[in-house]
Order: sequence, then C-alpha cells, then structure tokens
Amino acid sequence: MSEIFLDAPNLGDLEKRYLCEAIDSGYVSTVGPFIPQFEQRFAEWMGSPWAVATQSGTASLHMALYQLGIGPGDEVIVPALTFVASINPILYVGATPVLADIDLMTWNIDPKKMEQVITPKTKAVIPVHLFGNPCAMKEILEIAQRHKLFVIEDATESLGASFDGRMTGTLGDLGCFSFNGNKIMTTGGGGMILGKDKDSISHIRFLVNQGRDESRGYFHPEMGFNYRMTNLEAALGLAQMDRLKEFLQKKKRYHEIYQDELSGFKNIIFQREVPKAQSTWWLNSVLIPDHKDLASVQNQLKEQGIPTRRFFMPVTEFPMFSENGRSGFPNTYQVFEKGLCLPSSTLNQEEDVVNIARQLIKILDRRN
Repeated sequence: MSEIFLDAPNLGDLEKRYLCEAIDSGYVSTVGPFIPQFEQRFAEWMGSPWAVATQSGTASLHMALYQLGIGPGDEVIVPALTFVASINPILYVGATPVLADIDLMTWNIDPKKMEQVITPKTKAVIPVHLFGNPCAMKEILEIAQRHKLFVIEDATESLGASFDGRMTGTLGDLGCFSFNGNKIMTTGGGGMILGKDKDSISHIRFLVNQGRDESRGYFHPEMGFNYRMTNLEAALGLAQMDRLKEFLQKKKRYHEIYQDELSGFKNIIFQREVPKAQSTWWLNSVLIPDHKDLASVQNQLKEQGIPTRRFFMPVTEFPMFSENGRSGFPNTYQVFEKGLCLPSSTLNQEEDVVNIARQLIKILDRRN
C-alpha cells in the first residue's frame, strides 16, 4: 500500500509553472495580475457576480462581519461544533457568539435550535457547512428573513458543494472560503469573499488593502486591514482551479467507496445530506457509536500507516465559552465523542481508500 494522506494538498508541475511565472514577473507580493484573474475566475466558477481575495478564511469572516456593521452589543449565532476560526472573527468585531446545537443527521447547525436562541440583539447567523456538507439553507434563510438577520456562510470546507442548484457561499449575504493547505484546493494560505452587492464588495476590497484610497496616493480615509492575498498565492490558486474538477470527482468517488465498503457495517454512521444538497465530502467522516475507545482505533489504524483525526472539539470546551456548559448541546457532544475523520486527500488512490475501509472493519470486528 502506498503512503496514505489525511488531507494533504495535491500539487504538481502545473502549480510549479504558475509559481515560476509569478516569480519571473517580479510580482510576488500583494500586487500582481494573478490576483484579479483569480478573483474573476473563482467568481465565475461559483456563479457569483463579485469576489475579493483575502489572506485567509478567518480574514474573510472578519471582513464579512465588519462590512455588515456587526460590533459590540450584537449577537451572532454559530454552531457549537465547528473550527474555532468560525468563532474568533465574531470576537474580533466585539460581538458575542451565541451557540446553537447541531442536527444529528447532518452534523450542521439545527435551524430549530438556531431560532430558539435568537434575541433582540441577534444580528447575524453563520451557518458552517461542516466537512463540505451543506446546511439546511432553506430553513436557515427563511428564519433569517423572518427575523431580519444577515447570513454569512462559512463555506471554507464546502467548495463545490451545492444546495438547490446553487453553490454554497452564494446563498447568504456574503460567503467566505479558505484555501488553506488542507482544503479541496489551496493557495497555501488565502481565502475569498463572495457577495451580490457591488458596493459592499468594493468596500471590502478597499478595507483589506489597509483602507487605502489609491487615487490619492497613501491616503487612508478609514481604518483598514492588511488582509490582501499575494500574487504568488493567486498563481497557485489559478493552477489549482485548472484541476478543481478532478479534485471534486475524486472526493465524490472516495465517498462512494467508503459508503460501499462500510455501509453494511451496523456500527458505522455517515453524515447525511439534507434534501436538494450535494456535499463535496471534503473530509469523509463517520460516527462509531458503539465503540468506547476511538483512540485505540486510531492507534491501530496508524500502525497500518492510516492517519485519522477526531472531529473539532465543541466550542463549549474552550475557557472563554465554558459558561455555556454541555447540557444545551447534547447532539454536539454525541457527534464529537463518536466521530472520526478518515483519509480524504486527493493524493490517495482508490485502492488505498478500499483498503482503509477494510482495515477499519477488521479493527471494529476484533472487539465483537
């Protein structure tokens, strides 16, 4: 069996060629032709009218909140099961994160639980499309409209996923993406913001460039941020976009293999899509509810050269959110305590994925 990768990036000669072109041009920093090219190409691929490249997915979420005027005294609803980067930007703008429990089938924010925590201070909701699986956006958007809330999609894990024929990241007021090294495509770091309103996106573009009015030289009429993408990163992004269809096809195929190999094993539960949703299966992940020692499972897989990782830790485990307690988030803890992420990198081969699934079944069968 060849080396197995959990979520490593897939890079090759095409990426080298684009990077060399950027280096040869001398444009390696935050100015260069590849940046607007990448923004335009990404927006067109997503079916969005406007896009702004940023330095990270976290920066994208920060700018989205800032642009929408969210600040001290405001509340923003987020799922209790997510990476902390979905939470920190709310703190950056001085607002208060309000946690909602997840749905046991999709592992995404439960719209009913979301609506229960809305208060007069609530200004926005950040649905996170966990592991590439779209949230129940129909219900979320209806609730948001009813309560006059902004919807900022955290689509950092769901590039290529769709809901009712529209790409995730284009359904809310603003959509945020990450191109970190472990994502479906990478720019090394980097992120992107999508939006429907030209003026809003133009202002975000101004803000990420230190709030500089370039028509007046080094004039900065308001506070800005250094959240620009570099030309090198954009070059890498353009090369990866040339291969994005290939990456998405592999992710889908790996999920099919895992389903075929593992679905007959009663002790394994897969993440479920809501009607009209199509996940990209960024990370193929499963629940193993009857096993009390997932660390042992991980160690045994590691001995076979198979890396795995646990789910994100519930936000309520962190000291700054511990006052929320565990009792209000039973689904979050049930999923976290039984969840395991399996190798999903597009560097893996189909036969590797088959072997991973069969090794997992062997390990689980030993305890029966």
